[in-house]
Amino acid sequence: MDNEELQQLVLRLSLESFQKPFQHQAYFNGRLRSTGGRYLLQSHNIEINPKAYELYGFREIEGIVLHELCHYHLHIEGKGYQHRDKDFRELLRKVNAPRFCSILQSPKVTTKRRHRRYTYTCVNCLQLYKRKIKMNVEKYCCSKCLGKLKLLE
Repeated sequence: MDNEELQQLVLRLSLESFQKPFQHQAYFNGRLRSTGGRYLLQSHNIEINPKAYELYGFREIEGIVLHELCHYHLHIEGKGYQHRDKDFRELLRKVNAPRFCSILQSPKVTTKRRHRRYTYTCVNCLQLYKRKIKMNVEKYCCSKCLGKLKLLE
């Protein structure tokens, strides 16, 4: 699906579901990360995340477009267009639009190296100490009995 097909879809859904024309632009924005789409208040354009189409297909895009059109038409009419507004929630129900889109971000993968866990024990009282960073057992002692520490493997 390209921007022209998306524009035609938005025009069609606006007329079918809201009986009102959509008179602005709808296009894909690859910079969107965690949201399925957004309605721009200043320009009245609608941006859609292309990843939603790649991951979930046409039905997901239809739902996102309906959701953004709810924002669009309510804002144009001067009614409550924000998620918390009663007008918005009622219109969502009326046109059967989803309140949220499906998850678009994969679980966050950190590039930091994973820390090894080090476990130390006191040779006298057997108190355990878990640390992320290796420590010098000659420099430190047990906090309970002041005994020597030993690294467990």
